[in-house]
Amino acid sequence: MNRDYAADALAAVDREAIADADLRVAVDPGHGAGALVSPDFFRELGCEVVTVNANPDGHFPGRDPEPVPENLGDLCRLVRAADADVGIAHDGDADRAIFVDERGDVVDGETSLAALAAAALDPGDATVAAANVSQRLVDVVDEAGASLELTPVGSMNIITRIRELRHEGVDVPIAGEGNGGVFFPDYRLGRDGAYVGAKFLELLADQGAPVSDVVAPYAAYETVRESLSYDDEAELDAMLGAAEQFAREADAELDTTDGFRLDYGDAWVLVRPSGTEPKVRVYAEARERSRADSLATAVVDAVAAARDAAQNA
Repeated sequence: MNRDYAADALAAVDREAIADADLRVAVDPGHGAGALVSPDFFRELGCEVVTVNANPDGHFPGRDPEPVPENLGDLCRLVRAADADVGIAHDGDADRAIFVDERGDVVDGETSLAALAAAALDPGDATVAAANVSQRLVDVVDEAGASLELTPVGSMNIITRIRELRHEGVDVPIAGEGNGGVFFPDYRLGRDGAYVGAKFLELLADQGAPVSDVVAPYAAYETVRESLSYDDEAELDAMLGAAEQFAREADAELDTTDGFRLDYGDAWVLVRPSGTEPKVRVYAEARERSRADSLATAVVDAVAAARDAAQNA
C-alpha cells in the first residue's frame, strides 16, 4: 500500500473511534485497484478484515467490476458466513464504494450517500449531486438546513460545481452520486472508494448501531426507471417536446439542468435523453410505490404518444 496515501487517509478519519468499534469488515475489491489498498487500509484502521476477489487481475475473473447487486453475491455470502459487521465493494478503479449490511443485503448507493450526508451537513452548507439525485438526499438537505446544487449527470460536472461553490466561499463537505461515487472535498476533490469506506465505518462507530439501523431512515423510498427507444432525431425531438410541455404544465418545481426534473416536494420525476443509447430515460421516486408509478406513467404516456405520432407522420 502506498504509504503517503495511507498516511493522508488515516489522518483524515477518526481512526481511534473506528478501532474502538471492533468492526469485522468484509471487502470485495473485485480484482481491481482496490485489491492493492483497501484490505490493508481497513486493517490499519483497527478492523478485522476478510476478503473475496482480492487478488489484482485485470481479467476480473471473480465478478464484473461494476459494484451492482447482481455482481455482489460473493460479498453478501461472505458477510453472512464471516458474521461481518459490514461489507465494502469497489469498482475496477476503486473510486466508488457500495456497502452490504450485517444481514448480507446490499445497501442502495443512494441510501448510503444520504446517510453519509446527514452526518456531514450543517446549516448553511451545500452539497452537489446530479440531476437524477434521490429524494433521500433532498430530504436530508432540507432537514439539515443546507442547500442542494444539481448538475448534469457525470462526476466531472459535480467537480466543476464544487469548485465554483468553494470559490464563492460556500462550504461543501460532501457531494456525489448514488452509484457509490462520493466526494469529501475537504479531504480530496476526487472520488476515493477506500476513504468513502472509512467514512462509513466512522459513521457506524459513531452511532454504535448495525448498518441496517444506520441506513433505515433513508431506505424507505421507491424508485421507478423506464426507458423509451426512438429511431431517429425527429422522434427524439417530438419526445423531448412532449416532455417539456408536460413539465411546463405540471404543478411542480422545474429544473432543466439535465433534461426536465419536476420536484413535487414529496416526490420527483426526471426525463432526460440517454447519452449512450437512442433512448429517453424516465425516473421517478417517492416514499410510496404507487406515487412513483403514477408520476412515471403520466410522463411515459405523454412521451410515448409523441414518439408514436412522429412515427406515423
